[in-house]
Amino acid sequence: MGRRERFIEEVRLIHRLPESRLDDFRWLQVRVNPSSTIQVAKNTYSLHSRLKGETVRVKLYAEYFEVFYSQRKVDRIPRLRGEHQHHIQYRHIIENLLRKPGAFENYRYKDDLFPTIRFRMVYDHLCIKSSRASKEYLKILHLAAQESESGVDQALRIVFEKELPVHADTIKKILESGNNMEVPRDVHIDKIDLGHYDVLLESEAVYGRQ
Repeated sequence: MGRRERFIEEVRLIHRLPESRLDDFRWLQVRVNPSSTIQVAKNTYSLHSRLKGETVRVKLYAEYFEVFYSQRKVDRIPRLRGEHQHHIQYRHIIENLLRKPGAFENYRYKDDLFPTIRFRMVYDHLCIKSSRASKEYLKILHLAAQESESGVDQALRIVFEKELPVHADTIKKILESGNNMEVPRDVHIDKIDLGHYDVLLESEAVYGRQ
């Protein structure tokens, strides 16, 4: 069969394009489990703890999805790549964890609850120094949710640098004072004496002639 005949056959099989644009999303209906998480496209995501036990609608796009409850959009979450992964936001579950701090030690998604390396450092420090490490850490994480994650992170920097007591009350006082919260930005570089390079070049010339 020649190219013309194949083209005519393909044209005969081609259907008309739809008159309206095809949707680039699909709807899902999922139930929020007791741990305030949902399963979307074989990955686990957290929702606010107030939605536990409720059924929500998910508008799933390629890069993100939107969550609707009672006809109202309540969240917009970036999608994870691949399968069997998880994205837990501490702001969603911190209130529940504060009521049951003992559950934090064996929490399945515990690693998701250290937003920066300093939060991990403070928890490890508390585990060594205190028998109430989980409760104290969750109080600090609660401050991050209520106030500012970046602010608490910088307050932790001050605590470690000045060797202050690692407690939520210490962090709160630093946040309230606003003292030394800015990261130093001015960098001073001494003027370079180019004469040192001349000495090196002269030495190289001397040794090169030997």
